[in-house]
Amino acid sequence: MNTGFRSRKITTEQTGHNLWEYMLVAYPDGPVGDQVLMEKKYFFDEYREQLSARTLPYITIAYFMAKEEMEETLMRWIQRVCSSRESFVATLNNFSGFPPHTIYLRVQDPQPFRQLAKELHVIDGFVQSNGCPPVTLVTSPCLPIAGRLPQEVYEKAIADYSGRIFHASFVVNELVLMKRRSQYDPSAQVSIFRLPPGPKDIYN
Repeated sequence: MNTGFRSRKITTEQTGHNLWEYMLVAYPDGPVGDQVLMEKKYFFDEYREQLSARTLPYITIAYFMAKEEMEETLMRWIQRVCSSRESFVATLNNFSGFPPHTIYLRVQDPQPFRQLAKELHVIDGFVQSNGCPPVTLVTSPCLPIAGRLPQEVYEKAIADYSGRIFHASFVVNELVLMKRRSQYDPSAQVSIFRLPPGPKDIYN
């Protein structure tokens, strides 16, 4: 499975081959995920950028590098955080971009993602104490449509997407931990962390 890890300034090539890249993400549910995939297909049809068509839609909560033997401890910490947070609604509302390379769907209310990220800061000390780079935690959650774009493609696409409309909501009831060896490798699922159910009127 390829979830489209975005490249970072710190890579396994720089820090040593004993480290893996990890990313904690939220996937939109079936219907909303299908809508997003249609947008990604539209992007590919218009701009012929292969990466946009290959990657599944996701929202990143945390990114870090760690040794594989650290996984069990990391999963216990992540599970503890997730078990204390209720499911919540995420609404995707229209498009924006990170110049000069990424087109994304905006998250209308970033606060639940930021709160999760804030509580996940607890793993940063463990990661750094084992000689790994600091954990990157989301401050501006978004759902990428296409990334690593040439600047000329980005500039054309952002003009197009500034006039496109998208609005859809889904319940975030689980987070998924993924890992890969480097930015050139496919990613694999490590674990799923369930969030306890929220109020029955969560959509209201």
